[in-house]
Parts: sequence; C-alpha cells; structure tokens
Amino acid sequence: MTLSTLLLLDAPPESDPLTEYDREHFATYLFLLDCSAGDMDWRDAMTQLIGDDAKTDPGKAKTMYDSHLARAQWMSRTGYSQLLRVLPPNL
Repeated sequence: MTLSTLLLLDAPPESDPLTEYDREHFATYLFLLDCSAGDMDWRDAMTQLIGDDAKTDPGKAKTMYDSHLARAQWMSRTGYSQLLRVLPPNL
C-alpha cells in the first residue's frame, strides 16, 4: 500500500493510546515529519497524499495537514514508545 492509497480522515483520532489509524498511517506520519523538517510546502506534501483534492479544496487540505502533522509530532514524542512495546523481540 502506498501513501496515496491510504484514506486520510479530515483529522486523525485524538487519543493517548495508539490507535489502529496511527498504526496504519505510520508511514504517512514519517512522511509529514520529513516534509516539515525539509521545509517542503504543505501543499506539495498534501498533493502527494491526497492528489488533486489538495488543490480543489486547499482549506480542507491545510486542516488535514496540520492535524496529521500534530499527530505525527505526538507520535515522535510519546506514541512511538507504545509501538516499541508491541514489536517482536527479534526486531
């Protein structure tokens, strides 16, 4: 599954425990963190994630970007530790 084939909600679920959505969108979160760190324009990032919808509804795309980037930042500070607890020991 590529980033562009994942269905993005308008905003990711807000929850202290990791959600299934977080697990499914882990690569999306990494992509957004990388884009943000590399100063990629949010419009370009969202075009890669949701295609032409980013251009036809930029307000919605910006809201999606901001909310998913915030969740990605949460994952990088806090949520990742929950992933580490469920990984098989041989990884």
